[in-house]
Amino acid sequence: MSRETTQLRADFQFSQASLQDYVECARRFQLRYVERVAWPAPQAQPISEYEQRLERGQVFHRLVQQQLLGIPEAKLTPADPELHRWWEAYLAARPAALEGRRYIEAGLAATVAGKRLMAQYDLVLLTPHAALIFDWKTSERPQKSGAVERLFERMQTRVYRYLLVRAGADLNSGRPLAPEQVTMTYWFAETPAEPVTFAYNADQFAADERVLTGVIAEICGRDPHALWELTVEERRCAFCPYRSLCERGVAAGELHREDEIEAPAPAPFDLDFEQIAEIAF
Repeated sequence: MSRETTQLRADFQFSQASLQDYVECARRFQLRYVERVAWPAPQAQPISEYEQRLERGQVFHRLVQQQLLGIPEAKLTPADPELHRWWEAYLAARPAALEGRRYIEAGLAATVAGKRLMAQYDLVLLTPHAALIFDWKTSERPQKSGAVERLFERMQTRVYRYLLVRAGADLNSGRPLAPEQVTMTYWFAETPAEPVTFAYNADQFAADERVLTGVIAEICGRDPHALWELTVEERRCAFCPYRSLCERGVAAGELHREDEIEAPAPAPFDLDFEQIAEIAF
C-alpha cells in the first residue's frame, strides 16, 4: 500500500466521528484521515443487510426532519416494513415538549486547540430557559452493564454539548447559552420508550474542554510518518474496514453485534462549512 499522503491537511476539520476514531484506535484515525486510505473491506456481515440498515437510517432521519419542518405525517408513510415500524414508533413515542425554536440539521463549529471542531445536530430546540439536543438512533438502547456510562463518555456526547455552549449564541439571537441550560437526549427507534438524557453543567463543560483540547493537540503533535498504535481492544477490529491492513482479521463482524461493540462510523464526517456557524476564541 502506498503511503504518499502522510500529513493531516492543514484545513482538517475535527468532528465527533474523527475524534472517536482516534480515542478508539489511533491507527484507524491515521489511515482514514492522515493517509486517507480508501479501503473497501466491509464493516459488517451480511453486507446487503448492513447496507440496507445504513440506508434505512438515512431515510428515517429524513422522515423525522420533514415531519419537524411541518410536512403532514400522512404524506410521510414509508413502504419498507422495518422503516415503517421505526416511523410508527417515533410517532407514538416521540419526545415530548418539542415546542420552541427548532434548528433541524443545524451545524455549529468553534476553534479548539487551534483547529476547527464541528458538529451537525439532528435537532436543537431552544426555549426561553433551555437548549435541548436530540439525536435519533435507529439502533437499540445500549443495555449491557456500563453502556449508558460509555455513551456519556463518547465523543458525540462531549462534542455536541460542548459546542452548543461554545457556539450556540449564533442560534440564540446572539445570547450565550450556559452549560446548565443544555441537555442531550438520544432517542432509539428500536426502544422508543427508553431514551437516554444527559444534563450538563459548568464542571462537565470544563472537563470536556480539557479532553477535547488535549486530544486535538495530541493528534496534531504526532509524527505523521510513524505508525500510530493499534487499539488494544481487538474486538473493535471486526467492524473496522482497515482490519486486514493491520493483520487483525479479514471477515467482517456480525451485524447483530455491531451496537454491542460500538462500531466506527461508516464514513468520514463531511460538512459544508458555508452552512455552519462558527465562533472564534
